[in-house]
Amino acid sequence: MNDRTVSDGTKDASEPATRGDRMDSVTQAFVAHRNLLFTVAYEMLGSAADAEDVLQETWLRWTSVDPDIVRDQRAYLVRITTRQALSHLRTLTRRRESYVGPWLPEPLLTAPDVAEDIELADSISMAMLLVLETLAPTERAVFVLRDVFDLGYDEIAEAIDKNPATVRQIAHRARTHVAARRPHRVASPAQTRRTVEAFQRAVETGDLQRLLDILAPDVVLLTDGGGVVQAALAPVVGADQVAQVLGRIAAAMSLQPTHVNGDPALIVRLDGEIDTVLAMRIDEGLVTGLYAVRNPEKLSHLERETTLRR
Repeated sequence: MNDRTVSDGTKDASEPATRGDRMDSVTQAFVAHRNLLFTVAYEMLGSAADAEDVLQETWLRWTSVDPDIVRDQRAYLVRITTRQALSHLRTLTRRRESYVGPWLPEPLLTAPDVAEDIELADSISMAMLLVLETLAPTERAVFVLRDVFDLGYDEIAEAIDKNPATVRQIAHRARTHVAARRPHRVASPAQTRRTVEAFQRAVETGDLQRLLDILAPDVVLLTDGGGVVQAALAPVVGADQVAQVLGRIAAAMSLQPTHVNGDPALIVRLDGEIDTVLAMRIDEGLVTGLYAVRNPEKLSHLERETTLRR
């Protein structure tokens, strides 16, 4: 069969498929790429709930397309997802300007093997997602698509309605911005595991000195309550101040080690219910960053692992 490619990325097919066959093909293509599309949307938005909304919108638009005449289904779906995520991101950026206290990404329970993909683990870490928050929406989209998912400039240009030359300029600007702010992983898995175990023991036993030995002198604790639950409205800076805050946790709460956004974390439970997710950044055996998410609206994706893909 001799198909003819047309300008919108689709190609003419000589024989139409039946409606049932078409929907099967539509569903199979979407399911095959769903984890990738979710990861794209999440990295652009920092919110699992909003990423799910973007996927729903992507699905609705995808069902109006005949997948059998799409030249590259993955690229086409990523393009739809990117456009929907950009629309959401512009709205979210305005909303976050009035957020009560520090805003943190919605944490995702991830499998330990996520850390094996170093670039993916780095890009979804709490610290990195906070760096991405400092980019303009279009810069963030270009950086995510190019540096994380390795899309070509032509593909990105189609997704964000820019020409390839402009996309290259945006990518360079975003990359420079991120490089000046991005965290660098300088701890081995074994060292990280030992630090997390020691940190948990120190918090559970209320051993202030052991806790101070694990915390970097300039450690920063960010707490996100969203104005819904009690949380510090400004960053807590310094080992002494952070240790005092952490010392209040052990009394009535239990700690469960896990992995959140590719990094070690603790789920803090009160009366069996998730109260806080405490993600950590560890450098050279010391805890340099703590990210405590307490906003109940952000704790719904912690009952099961989320599969992320590049």
